[in-house]
Amino acid sequence: MQYKDYYKFMGLSRDASQDEVKRAYKKLARKYHPDVSKETDAEAKFKELGEAYEVLKDPEKRAAYNQLGANWKSGQDFKPPPNWDEGFEFKGGGFTGSDSHEFSDFFEQMFGRAGFQSPNTGRKTTEHLRGQDSHAKIHIDLEDSYRGATRNISLSTPEMSAQGELHVKHRSLNVKIPKGIKQGQHIKLAGQGNPGLGSGEAGDLFLELVFNNHPLYRVAETDVYLDLPVAPWEAALGAKIKVPIPDGSVELTIPPNSRQGSKLRLTGRGLPTKVPGNFFVVLQIVLPPAKTDQAKEIYQNMQQTLGFNPRESMGV
Repeated sequence: MQYKDYYKFMGLSRDASQDEVKRAYKKLARKYHPDVSKETDAEAKFKELGEAYEVLKDPEKRAAYNQLGANWKSGQDFKPPPNWDEGFEFKGGGFTGSDSHEFSDFFEQMFGRAGFQSPNTGRKTTEHLRGQDSHAKIHIDLEDSYRGATRNISLSTPEMSAQGELHVKHRSLNVKIPKGIKQGQHIKLAGQGNPGLGSGEAGDLFLELVFNNHPLYRVAETDVYLDLPVAPWEAALGAKIKVPIPDGSVELTIPPNSRQGSKLRLTGRGLPTKVPGNFFVVLQIVLPPAKTDQAKEIYQNMQQTLGFNPRESMGV
């Protein structure tokens, strides 16, 4: 995926005001509009302009885009930094233009085709208006779901000054992580969204939970998987092995003649949701290296004694 330098394409500095963004868009729209432009690549440029403007005109998307930094060059191979969008509050957005389906993979990777949609559009009265709900993504450890936790999180909210300049306001909140929460679920913080107008109540804040990458475990829905290294003799003869799980450890029996990739299930030891998931141990047979004369002799004895041909079923 290639990085898109929206500022460079529109001829803007990174601290350009929103008025400057609008003026640049109008100027380039006249230049590249397919109905009037004489440029050979006008249609492609016009689509690229629409994408750049979609980001830079929106304070939320622009602030998130700015988080990527100014060191990237347009066309460079690009992969979003881990958790790049964590803690940013969005009122809503994503694709808003009529030609949104034609935006680039870069845009979709950054902001998602579904955008940031509020499940509650708010209600309007004669004199007062409820504040908009806001949304943010936070990352937690898998162990937090097993045990429950309280975490202090930092949130960044893009705001426009009276002069049309973009600023980011920061705040911190203590958030209770309920036991058994799944990736993708939301925590609702009532009244922590955007302020209302007049005496209208504030909107709510919805936090989407994402698990941090774990050095041992991977998660699929409510099930948790662990790749467990075992020695060849443990797999062949069977063994009792102490195995780590996110809320402690268990003693696991490895059946004799276990094969590479065999799955052993611990029922109900996955995520502790209302219907608990399962914990799966996937056996990974690890061969000792033949680095010493003694180790080489042991392998030679195995070769002569066992007469084992792993390719026998292939007819060779």
